[in-house]
Amino acid sequence: MKCAGIIAKHTDPRAESIVSDLCKWLDSRGKGVILDRETAALVGRPESVVRAKMPDHCDFLIVIGGDGTLLSAARVVGTTGKPILGVNLGSLGFMTAITLDEIYPVLEKIFGHDFDYDERMMLVAHVHRLGERVANYTVLNDVVINKGALAKIIDIKATVSDNYVSTFKADGLIISTPTGSTGYSLAAQGPIIHPALHSILITPICPHTLTFRPLVVPDSLVVRAELCSKETDVFLTLDGQVGFGMREGDVIEVRKADALLRFFRSPFRDYFTVLRTKLKWGER
Repeated sequence: MKCAGIIAKHTDPRAESIVSDLCKWLDSRGKGVILDRETAALVGRPESVVRAKMPDHCDFLIVIGGDGTLLSAARVVGTTGKPILGVNLGSLGFMTAITLDEIYPVLEKIFGHDFDYDERMMLVAHVHRLGERVANYTVLNDVVINKGALAKIIDIKATVSDNYVSTFKADGLIISTPTGSTGYSLAAQGPIIHPALHSILITPICPHTLTFRPLVVPDSLVVRAELCSKETDVFLTLDGQVGFGMREGDVIEVRKADALLRFFRSPFRDYFTVLRTKLKWGER
């Protein structure tokens, strides 16, 4: 590990001093530093690269922000295999499990080759319209079909590896990874799935029929969802950050990505500690 890329939540007022100090620390140890353009502008460093090209120029990424910042960075890393160190600017995040006080001790371990990885599956979503593929996305958390605020309940036909599941009458449908099970799916009454499990979670949003329940399937299968409604105010949302307007007859094909995303594992807490802390289990 000779070169670190840094992506920070540049809208946070603390980011400037944190990134500046981190760059000085890395420079003092003879490590290369690559910043995306927004982060470089914060600290006045002239050298920067387009965010999409960062994995080509560094050995790993340090992502400073919250889970939202990390999700956008994960799409940049994609299938390159470059690991991510997620550092949370506030309280613990589900994915940014390193605190600001821990960043330098963890980096010492990384540069001393004393670390472990957590590997997370990603999903690839293809949008098919009139028989042609019109869009491709890679996500870490979820693929969501959702109606607008004033739209009626929509019909979504779901199949799993060409086996018909059901036509959901609902506000929408969430197709998520185990990592994404603690996101939008959890708010829609979906289960929490340990990120090491090889599975895909299908969660209807406010289904009109109460017997519809979240469904967990093996990640070796392909999930397809077809919009069967004429509503025009329906969107496909990727990781809650990228949107795509849908039309009647559009088919979303979701499958496991070929490569896994790697996170540096926190030496200070495990997955269940993060769950207890974030969800406040055991508190009264």
